[in-house]
Amino acid sequence: MSDDYPHPIIAREGWTFLAIAIVVAALLTGLGYLILAVLAWLVVAFIAQFFRDPPRKAPQDEKAVLSPADGRIVMVGKTRDPYLDRDALKISIFMNVFNVHSNRSPVDGTVVNRWYHAGSFLNASLDKSSLENERNALHLRTPSGQDVTCVQIAGLIARRILCYVEPGATLKRGQRYGFIRFGSRVDVYLDPAAKPRVAVGDAVAATESIIAEFP
Repeated sequence: MSDDYPHPIIAREGWTFLAIAIVVAALLTGLGYLILAVLAWLVVAFIAQFFRDPPRKAPQDEKAVLSPADGRIVMVGKTRDPYLDRDALKISIFMNVFNVHSNRSPVDGTVVNRWYHAGSFLNASLDKSSLENERNALHLRTPSGQDVTCVQIAGLIARRILCYVEPGATLKRGQRYGFIRFGSRVDVYLDPAAKPRVAVGDAVAATESIIAEFP
């Protein structure tokens, strides 16, 4: 995976969808089906906004944990990390269909392990979706030895989780590693001594927002 991925403004995952939608809209326009053409161009606009992938600049504070996704904070609290079997601080971000859906690494680190679990497609704003929905989890280890679990979770409409890294890969903070289509959630599990920098209801931006600090 290239480090310079944020590139064009539209994510590569959307290129095919956008091209098909533009062709359909153009054909309807050319054939004179104006009402259908207007609806088709609205679909084009929706696809373009959904798959937008703007470049982001990451804060360089070594203790900062960055948001891996755009969205709204729906959970901040102590719980059990089911992947590393440890007590943890959990921070969850819910993405609706109007958020950018690229997922980016919250820290500098090496991918130690990766788990994929098939599951349900409950509303991703519900906390039980963390353990019941389709999900993909990464165990990241920072250069200072901090363990971070970052989990992509499918939502009510989402039916496709994409992850482009495997164990052994090295990620930079803010580096793009995956994408979830159409409404979803990302959970981050940290050392329980980490200090949260966000609260439930806060809006966050991937890479640019600091969600916690390591002890």
